[in-house]
Amino acid sequence: MIVVRSIEDIHDTLTATCLTIGNFDGVHMGHARLLRRVRERAAATGMLSLAVTFDPHPRRVLLDKNAPPLLTMTEQKLELLDQSGVQVAVLLPFTRALAALEPAEFVREKLVAGLHMREMIIGYDYAFGKGRKGNFELLSALGRSCGFVVERLEPVIIDGAVVSSTRIRDMIQAGEVWDARALLGRFYQVRGTVGRGRDRGGRLLGFPTANLAPTDELVPKPGVYAVWVEIDARIYAGVTNIGCNPTFGGGALSVEVHILDFSGDLYGRPIRVHFVQRLRSERKFSGVEELAARIREDIRIGRSILATPEARIS
Repeated sequence: MIVVRSIEDIHDTLTATCLTIGNFDGVHMGHARLLRRVRERAAATGMLSLAVTFDPHPRRVLLDKNAPPLLTMTEQKLELLDQSGVQVAVLLPFTRALAALEPAEFVREKLVAGLHMREMIIGYDYAFGKGRKGNFELLSALGRSCGFVVERLEPVIIDGAVVSSTRIRDMIQAGEVWDARALLGRFYQVRGTVGRGRDRGGRLLGFPTANLAPTDELVPKPGVYAVWVEIDARIYAGVTNIGCNPTFGGGALSVEVHILDFSGDLYGRPIRVHFVQRLRSERKFSGVEELAARIREDIRIGRSILATPEARIS
């Protein structure tokens, strides 16, 4: 997949395109249907398939500190768009000036003239531009005058409700990572770099942990989870604790990953943690012995869960 951050970088190489446009936070199953339809239409008509998205997320610009945490940072979003099979991702810088554009102006200048759009695929509730006036009706009218076709897809329904980034975010924050997988099409992932911890896991408890400094904005609800840990494209089973270590008097929220059947120094290295199932809440234990016994049980349960076909990582 080609990634460009300016329409001018690709304008002269394009002829006709079929595209979809959106924030694609999470690149979930609803987004997957849009991207699949773009690929289908592009292949059927000989056009190029494009996904147009924004960086930073528009809410970061418009809502500032009140914006909700993202499901996927830009790096992962681009990786997932690449895996979707679209040929080009256009990552437009989002500014207040761009937000102030009238929808018709944005479509004519950026999409039709800039990206040679001939077909556009949108979701059931998509709207954009100043005052969110760029809806299906306006796009259809613009299409008739500017020479492009608009297709609107029905929502993706899973477990009786529409798949959306907001719904998935609520599930992750509630610790419902197993159920979120159906909506994402994969296990929820948190990336980060391994930093120095207090060495309690290995020294006091006998279970060494990698102390993760997340680069993602959203971590699941505090508790203990069965996880897959990705290190240099290799996958290991693991158990992760998110919390404040109340047995040791509490402290700042930490993400501690015990990687099963692994030995080696991970300090300073990037890892990815795929959250499979929440095992329990974090709680205060009477001391090191009781906590160590509980960790042994967590590992036993985690291994059992990860050994099931449903828990395999794709």
